[in-house]
Amino acid sequence: MSALPPEQMRTMRDAASRASEPAGSLAQKWRDLHASAEQLAGLARLSAEPFDARLAAFPDLLADAGEWQRDLASQGLEDIDAMMRPGLAALGTVTARGLDASAPAQALWREFHHAREAVLSLVQPQIGVAAA
Repeated sequence: MSALPPEQMRTMRDAASRASEPAGSLAQKWRDLHASAEQLAGLARLSAEPFDARLAAFPDLLADAGEWQRDLASQGLEDIDAMMRPGLAALGTVTARGLDASAPAQALWREFHHAREAVLSLVQPQIGVAAA
C-alpha cells in the first residue's frame, strides 16, 4: 500500500511512461500529426504545407535531446493530438451538413501551427546562447 494519494501515483506513472517513450514513437506521432494537418489544410482551403527539412529533422533533434525535452515534446504532441482529433471531427460534421468549414479550419490550422512551433523550439539548438 502506498503512502501517496492515488492521483499523485497516477501522475508519477504517467510522467515515467512519457520519459521512457522512445524517440521513434514520438517521431511517428509527429508524422501522424502532419498527416492530420494536411487534411486540415484542405478543409481550410490552404495549400498543403511541404514537409521540409526543418520539419523532417525533428526526429534527429529529438534523439539528441535531453530526457526533459523528450518528456515535454511528448506532452506537447499529445496536446496537439487532443486538439486536432475533435477539431477535425467537428469540421467533418460541419462539411457533412453542407456548410463551409474554411474559417474554423483556418483557426484550427493557426492553433496547430503555433503549438507545433512550440514543440519544435523545445528541441532546436539554441543559436546565439552564450555558455555560462
